[in-house]
Amino acid sequence: MVEQIFEFIGNHYILVSIFAGLLVVFFIGEGKRGGAAISSTNLVNLVNREDALIVDLRDMKDYGKGHIAGALNLPYTSFDTRAGELEVYKERPLVLVCKMGQHAGAIGRKLKAQGFDDVRRLSGGMAEWTANSLPVVK
Repeated sequence: MVEQIFEFIGNHYILVSIFAGLLVVFFIGEGKRGGAAISSTNLVNLVNREDALIVDLRDMKDYGKGHIAGALNLPYTSFDTRAGELEVYKERPLVLVCKMGQHAGAIGRKLKAQGFDDVRRLSGGMAEWTANSLPVVK
């Protein structure tokens, strides 16, 4: 089976190269649809310079254990019912933060569909934030 796969790749390298390229383009495009990923350092700069709002998508229990100062808790599980709370922040940049970055893209796509222009995601989520020894508020 594996030998046949390598034989196919060898015989159709152009086709396989095009497929791999399209796959990369697809994943890059999907990532940007949910908002550009930013690092922890860029998040701090964005909050200080442009008054960005941090939206923490984790549940209340995780949020209570520690969150970024000034973050608004809007759990992923109740986002659809509470999304209206963000309307007053439509003109500000929004940065979505979840546990490891897995939910922020989906919520980012929903917000962009609702007319939010400047939506970004914290790369790596709170796991990355705490790994960089950045402060959290309890």
